[in-house]
Amino acid sequence: MSRFWSPIVHSLTPYVPGEQPKLANLIKLNTNESPYGPSPAALAAIRAAADDTLRLYPDPGSDRLRAAIAQAHEVEMEQVFIGNGSDEVLAHTFQALLQHDAPLLTPDITYSFYPVYCGLYGIAHEPVPLDEAMRVDVDAYRRPCGGIVLPNPNAPTGIALGLHEIATLLRAHPERVVVIDEAYVDFGADTAIGLVRQYPNLLVVRTLSKSHGLAGLRVGYAIGQPDLIEALNRVKDSFNSYPLDRLAQAGAEAAIADREWLARTTGKIIDTRSGLVSSLNRLGFEVLPSQANFVFARHPDRDAAALAAALRERSIIVRHFRTPRIAEWLRITVGTDEDCRSLADALKAILNRNAD
Repeated sequence: MSRFWSPIVHSLTPYVPGEQPKLANLIKLNTNESPYGPSPAALAAIRAAADDTLRLYPDPGSDRLRAAIAQAHEVEMEQVFIGNGSDEVLAHTFQALLQHDAPLLTPDITYSFYPVYCGLYGIAHEPVPLDEAMRVDVDAYRRPCGGIVLPNPNAPTGIALGLHEIATLLRAHPERVVVIDEAYVDFGADTAIGLVRQYPNLLVVRTLSKSHGLAGLRVGYAIGQPDLIEALNRVKDSFNSYPLDRLAQAGAEAAIADREWLARTTGKIIDTRSGLVSSLNRLGFEVLPSQANFVFARHPDRDAAALAAALRERSIIVRHFRTPRIAEWLRITVGTDEDCRSLADALKAILNRNAD
């Protein structure tokens, strides 16, 4: 506490990111990063951009990157917004499109940055409970609201909605913006970008941090109809006209263009996820049906916090949330095949030790 703080600072509860521990021989399965490096084309583009042009400001509109994204998703450049990671895109979205009199609706179990944005921007927030199977119940969103934000697939559950369910939400709230956060969509879910043409109230948010293996570059984007994008640009240009540096723009453009690499890498992660689920099931874990690059699992006879602590002793880090409804679950990032075998072996040893 400080007498110099602005009043809003006293009331904020900041987001707590996943731990970035500095442990030797670490198997890091806690922050949903890709286990593989980015596209070689992206790395080459970043190296090529590291020249004396760094003395110049970057393109404030990220035009070449927006053009690449528009081409990849078959939309117009005017429908694409670029930000410094999807978190910045979401932050601008909350301020530009979701600050209304009625409460914003989000799942009660979801990405924990959403209520932080609500606190920062003074937005009333109404959590909508997931059903008993940890799924989003679309019918529960048939209530007055100032907008809706849903990750698809949801985090930390990994469960995805179908496009028909998203369309149902859009039709139910034609005068409110529905934001679909697709951070994990490339791992098996269907993108809602194809619905943008039909629904002017839809904004789809994406990131290059997960499937493109570029969490360290901080590139996110949104796709929607031009009037929604204009609102985001107005907020951006009132905050920071240069959110992406030259290296990030160059690397992201090359990464977006390398679709073969994306398909190959996400395919490997999907295959590894299937093997991980089988291993966890054999050890007695319940695992939710995931279409993300992580799984959400619990053991009926073991405390999740104790399991996470025991794994940490073996230099394996997973994510445990001390949150009502999910305190007995672990979120486990899908690593390499070797990472997941090591995790399964460690869990087997821990469970056998506790059984003795």
